[in-house]
Amino acid sequence: MKKSRQWFKRQKLNIKFTILIGMIIFIPVCGIFSLIFHNLKDNNSKQAISNLKYTMTQIHGVVQKTVELCNTSTQVFLNYQKLSEFLLLLERKETLETIDLLEFKDDIEILENIVNSNPYLYQIRVYAKTNDFPEIYPILFHHKRMEEFDWYSTYQSGQWQFDYTDVMSYNSVNTSEHTMGLITNLNDYEYGDIAVIEVAVRMEEVFDSIFQSSNQEWCGFVDKEGRIYSGCEEECIWESHKEELIRQILNHGKGNDVDEQYFETKLLNKKVVVGILPIEELEGNFVRIVSMEDSIKNVWKNQILFMIGLVFAFLCLVALINIVVKALLKRFYYILDTISKIQDGDLSLRINRYGSDEMGQLGHEIDIMLDTIERWMNENLARELLMKNSEIKALQNQINVHFIYNVLESIKMMAEIDEKYEISDAVTSLGKLLRYGMKFSSKNVTVEQEIEYIRNYLDLINLRFDFEIILAINIPQFIYKQEIPKMTLQPIVENAIYHGIEELAEDSSIYIKGYVEGEDILIEITDSGKGMNQATIEQLQKKIAGEIESGGGSGNGIGLKNVQDRIRISFGPRYGISLYSKEHCYTKVVVRLPITNREVKGNE
Repeated sequence: MKKSRQWFKRQKLNIKFTILIGMIIFIPVCGIFSLIFHNLKDNNSKQAISNLKYTMTQIHGVVQKTVELCNTSTQVFLNYQKLSEFLLLLERKETLETIDLLEFKDDIEILENIVNSNPYLYQIRVYAKTNDFPEIYPILFHHKRMEEFDWYSTYQSGQWQFDYTDVMSYNSVNTSEHTMGLITNLNDYEYGDIAVIEVAVRMEEVFDSIFQSSNQEWCGFVDKEGRIYSGCEEECIWESHKEELIRQILNHGKGNDVDEQYFETKLLNKKVVVGILPIEELEGNFVRIVSMEDSIKNVWKNQILFMIGLVFAFLCLVALINIVVKALLKRFYYILDTISKIQDGDLSLRINRYGSDEMGQLGHEIDIMLDTIERWMNENLARELLMKNSEIKALQNQINVHFIYNVLESIKMMAEIDEKYEISDAVTSLGKLLRYGMKFSSKNVTVEQEIEYIRNYLDLINLRFDFEIILAINIPQFIYKQEIPKMTLQPIVENAIYHGIEELAEDSSIYIKGYVEGEDILIEITDSGKGMNQATIEQLQKKIAGEIESGGGSGNGIGLKNVQDRIRISFGPRYGISLYSKEHCYTKVVVRLPITNREVKGNE
């Protein structure tokens, strides 16, 4: 380890970076993909169990439908009165006339149609207790026919028999080598058992693939006696060890309360997933074994191929990293040399070698820093000159403003001497208007100051027109004390006059209302002017919101947009103005502002 450290310290900087970056990339990538392949193996098992559950559920549904069909068919035969009457005649050994046999043959065709109309049924046969009558194919047969079947000596009424060959149709194309049937006695209260009813179905149709197992998948049914019914089209390892496998599987599932049991295990040194489906209707268990060997081999094969590809990609990446690091360090030393020259006092030098990586950004930022230093030096010189010029201009402005105020006061006094009080009032309003407009001490004013400015503005406006604009105000006292940006309400009033009232040329009103909504102040400015249609309102709202460009002409909404912009700059995007109007009726502008003076509100 010590020698490795010493070797590492002796290497060039690009080699160190290459090794470190390569290891930083390679180790986590190996860990991540190891985790991915581990999860992939788990997912394969989970997916296999999920597929097994689905298949077993489908089989269970088929079994339930089959059992229900066989039970129903058995009940039909048991309850068919004419069949019972005919069997009693046979049991009493009464002489059967030809007409009786023909009539019963017509009756029994009804039962034959029941069998033929249901494709899931294989056969339904009735075996009479006697052999002294003509058989009626394919329903009614002699008792000796039943003796040909393997189950004859052991059957019990109401129980199922599994995996027997239909010996009665052995040479027929419709024969079934794997038959399962419900065997039921037909009883009479006087004579006892008078017949046996066999309702049969093909076993391979009930249990899909039970006789088509292979090395990849094996299925079998285990009855209550422990007999196993299965088969393979070809030799498979599962079939030859099925007794041992079934014992292990059923022992594994003992003690589990769930009806359907699915698990992953190892059988015959092979990883498998197993499903046990208890079937109460048949008093047995259906077992399915699915081998995971092929899927596991595929995962390992993919993992090996990926690791080979990963190593190859890593070697290519190391070579690429080495090239890139060399390129980065080349510019690094160039930048370092340039900085050394700048430290000697040559501020005119620039890197001028940019790139899209961090080293290029470093050179760019150094150039920006040098430009900024140079600009600050120039700005410091210009600022000193500007401060002197500003002092001179402020003095001139102060002189000009005082001069205007003095002239207006003189005009006011002359008007009052000549008893021209209207002129005196107008000059007073104009003076207040100018004083408000030239006040630069603060960008914010109170609502009260803004309203006072509007009053003076309307006093001067009313001098111009032959009609009168009446100003009505309904604002609570605490709202008067709230601060708003200067010239927030006046441009709205001005818009109302020039675009809503002036063209009417008749007495009109402007109503200003203030109220609180939640944590906000709302000030409504409503004029009784000509109003606007919906299309004009939508167009104006888009201009105010900045969605479309405003021109420089009159009526283009630039004044309202300026108000909106200044409110949002001061208080945020949730504040601003809203517009409502009805053509030939009114226009209302609602200004939403935050409460800026909560102490005043609390005192109120």
